[in-house]
Amino acid sequence: MFFNLIARNSKKNRKENGLFFSSLIVSIVAFYIILSISHQDVMVFLAQMESDAVNKLMSIIPVFYGFALFILFFLIYYASKFQLARRKHEFGVYLMLGMRRSRLFAMLLAEDFRNSVISLIIGLPSALLLSELVSLITARLVGLGIIGHQLSFSLSAVWWTSMGFLFIKFTAFLILSGKISRQEIGSLLVETPEGIKKEMPSFIYAASILIGISCLTIAYADAIQGESWSSIWQMARTVALGIFGTFSLFWGIRFLIGVAVRSGKQDRQLHVFNFRQIQENVIHRSGTLAICSILILAALCCFGAGVAISRFYGESEQHVLDYTFDNNENGKDTAAIRQILEDHQLDSRFSHLFDMKTGYIRTTEDTGHAFQMEPLLAALRDMPPSQDRHVLLYNFEHETFPHIMSLSSYNQLLNAANMPGLTLEPDEAAIYMDHESATYERKKMLDSILQARPEAWLDGKTIHLTGTVQTTNLVTDRSITLSLALILPDKMFEYYTQGEYDVYLNGILAKDKAEDTSLLSAISEMNKKLNKTGLSYESYLQNMGRQLFYMVAASYITIYLSIIFLIISNTIIGVQFLMSQQKSIHRYRTLIRLGATYTILCRSARKQINWYFGLPVVIAAFSSLFGVRSLLSGILSSRAKSSLSEMTIVSAAMILALCVIEYIYITAVKRSSDRYLLKLMVPEREE
Repeated sequence: MFFNLIARNSKKNRKENGLFFSSLIVSIVAFYIILSISHQDVMVFLAQMESDAVNKLMSIIPVFYGFALFILFFLIYYASKFQLARRKHEFGVYLMLGMRRSRLFAMLLAEDFRNSVISLIIGLPSALLLSELVSLITARLVGLGIIGHQLSFSLSAVWWTSMGFLFIKFTAFLILSGKISRQEIGSLLVETPEGIKKEMPSFIYAASILIGISCLTIAYADAIQGESWSSIWQMARTVALGIFGTFSLFWGIRFLIGVAVRSGKQDRQLHVFNFRQIQENVIHRSGTLAICSILILAALCCFGAGVAISRFYGESEQHVLDYTFDNNENGKDTAAIRQILEDHQLDSRFSHLFDMKTGYIRTTEDTGHAFQMEPLLAALRDMPPSQDRHVLLYNFEHETFPHIMSLSSYNQLLNAANMPGLTLEPDEAAIYMDHESATYERKKMLDSILQARPEAWLDGKTIHLTGTVQTTNLVTDRSITLSLALILPDKMFEYYTQGEYDVYLNGILAKDKAEDTSLLSAISEMNKKLNKTGLSYESYLQNMGRQLFYMVAASYITIYLSIIFLIISNTIIGVQFLMSQQKSIHRYRTLIRLGATYTILCRSARKQINWYFGLPVVIAAFSSLFGVRSLLSGILSSRAKSSLSEMTIVSAAMILALCVIEYIYITAVKRSSDRYLLKLMVPEREE
């Protein structure tokens, strides 16, 4: 009978606390996914290409895991305390009927252990399926397709997820069960009213709101302008202002609620009751609501910025070349490389094989004055001041001995990329910059100047800079990164290099050879064959690995943190409201005796939930618009900042998606509230 009682109570608790039970399952899923990253196909691939970066990422995973366990412990403790508080009368009855306190203690632990095991039974298989789905989606985002995926199962992730979850659940319930079992029967059977807090004059709360808004405004301005990222002290100042401003705002917001009570229409049903309930909850729990709002803000910022960054690295890199063969040992002749490829029957696997010629100015030894472009610099100085203009001026003023490349080899690259070729007169040159240096704004500035064909001097001879800035990668994996180079007609290139230049053999795999497999599989298979030739080469896998690492680091970690923050904040808010509703049981029963119907009570409770959830969520959503922008401004590279506007739009879309999830959660809390009120409609005998 005792075990039947445990099973019945366990099932009842899961049904009555479905939101909390669901939150625990989501936590289990998040734990497993973050702990099993190293076993996923994507990370196995990354470990081969970006081993140092992956090892650093793996080294901080236990930190995230421990941090999540730490904060989740307090969530479980607080939510479980609410569950036990709702059952105090039940426990008192058990003791009155003769149940020993030790048996009551064992019953509570057994109920919790049973629910924990059921959570793991549901959560772990769900986590396994979701982790495989996340791995496939991540690979798909960088164009890998299905990469010979095999089911990965991490026994260590299952172990640490189970042990960590059971440990914090057992610890929290051990403390709470001990407290409950030691209470006197009288205190268990009688509801203890919550103490009344002292009210202050209204103008103090109004001043607190103004102070909070002022602090938040300063924090937002510092973060967006980039001042917060200048030093650790500036960042600490911004964070302190943001936290203090949020607490001040929530502490004083009871003034606005009071105004709403006085200004509302008095003929609405339970209008004053609704706002008095909200006002009382805010007074008693303004600090908790502020913490929840900060957690929701952190979740929105992590999710919005993480998805935007991963999307940027998934789409920003221009993929043209698959291979670059180094020809330093053979000078200008790549025939030897071509012959080796032909001997191993690998030349037919390439749709394009062409030389890329680059070198330096060899007609003079005066490297400090070999190239001058004062008209272009003067045009830059006349432009409105900006960070991009400052960077261009600083870089170009020191570019007196740039790389040069032949027009014909660069046109072959453009042809392989399905782009129109360049046409240059004998006295013309085009400017080349790599993606890191040529952001959108900088390219736009230079293109406007190049329309006037400004003069420049190459070893004392006049040339004209023309066309638009070229940015197509010269070789695979960006082993050559140039902040400035000149594309010259072939005769000029031969003259200025004096026949001394480097030649790289670029290759692009034939699409028909890889149509039945993914790009990763095709290049990996080709690498195995090339390794047998003894050729020195670089493949697109290096570049792909870098992109994929940024995507994984951004998406996995930020989404993991956002899930944890959302679980904690939403569960705390939901539990707090349901707890306050349970403590107001006598008020609701009084309303029922006065004639309030079930529909009226549900409508009243739903309005309270809208306000109670809406305050922290709306403030967090508004703050996240500034938080994401400042996050992107501070952590992105100069190249990535060129897409800041697009990334901000993506972040806003992700924030909106999380707000939809918040709405779904609020709806679930409303249904739980409706079920509780339905029970109150049934007359009960008071002890």
